[in-house]
Amino acid sequence: MATDAPPPQKGSPALPSTEEFVAAQESAEFAELRKAHRSFAFPLTIAFIAWYLLYVLLSSYAGDFMGTKLFGNINVALVLGLAQFLTTFLIAWWYSRYSAAKLDPKAEAIKSRMEGGA
Repeated sequence: MATDAPPPQKGSPALPSTEEFVAAQESAEFAELRKAHRSFAFPLTIAFIAWYLLYVLLSSYAGDFMGTKLFGNINVALVLGLAQFLTTFLIAWWYSRYSAAKLDPKAEAIKSRMEGGA
C-alpha cells in the first residue's frame, strides 16, 4: 500500500495515507460532524455580526439615543459596549460547552479510527 505520509517518528502513531484522509472526509460520520459544527457556528456568527453592526450603526447615526444617561455618567453607549464584551465571552463559553458535548466525541471517534487504521 503506497502512502504519501512521511515515515512515523519513534513513539508516535502511524499517519494515515492521503487516500484514508479523503475517505474519512467523504464519510457520513465526518459530514455529521461538519453539520453539527456549522449548525451552531454559522447562526451565532451571523447573530453576533448583526449585533455588532447594530451597535456601530447606533453609535454613528443615533448619537442622542446612545448618549442617553441611564444613571450617573453611565449612558446607553457604555452599557451596549460592555454588553458586546459580555456577549463575546458568553458565546465562547457556550461554544466550549457545545463542542465538548457534541463535537469532541465525534471528532475523537474519527481520529481514533484514523489512527487505528493507519
